[in-house]
Amino acid sequence: MAGTKKIKTALVSVFHKDGLDELLAKLNAEGVKFLSTGGTQKFIESLGYECEKVEDVTTYPSILGGRVKTLHPKIFGGILARRDNEGDQQQMAEYEIPSIDLVIVDLYPFEQTVADACSSEQDIIEKIDIGGISLIRAGAKNFKDVVIVPSKAEYGVLLDILNKKGAETDIEDRRMFATRAFGVSSHYDTAINAWFEKK
Repeated sequence: MAGTKKIKTALVSVFHKDGLDELLAKLNAEGVKFLSTGGTQKFIESLGYECEKVEDVTTYPSILGGRVKTLHPKIFGGILARRDNEGDQQQMAEYEIPSIDLVIVDLYPFEQTVADACSSEQDIIEKIDIGGISLIRAGAKNFKDVVIVPSKAEYGVLLDILNKKGAETDIEDRRMFATRAFGVSSHYDTAINAWFEKK
């Protein structure tokens, strides 16, 4: 079927782990490889699945107190590379960039942190997600080739698709996720802007 893409490698980087185990079990059963960071990587491995560390791909550790983990050309190249573009594919081979077909992200809880009366300004600022929001935008931009799951609210949506089709999606599925992803991104940035306006 035209526009059908197989999911072979998934980058998983989430704040909320609840509800993720069922989705990971299905992806693992379909032979999908996992790539992750920090707490999410440990969570995936605790379920008994192999998971490659992002830092093993990038050759950089998580730095600046965790502010920089996924922000690297080998990660974003793997998401943004056009699979039907010869130049992109040549550069992926040249720079040893792995293809990433699925991105599962759940952003830092900015609004919940703002709503907590005990949160300091520094607490709130540290909950402004940078890597996650960038992964969402990259995955959504390249929806022609990549599935982007932008929040835990979408875990079940992807699971339903996997149960019906296996580890394959069509262009309509990927466009739907991209639409939702830009909705998540827009809502998140609006909340951050509103907080700054109040300051």
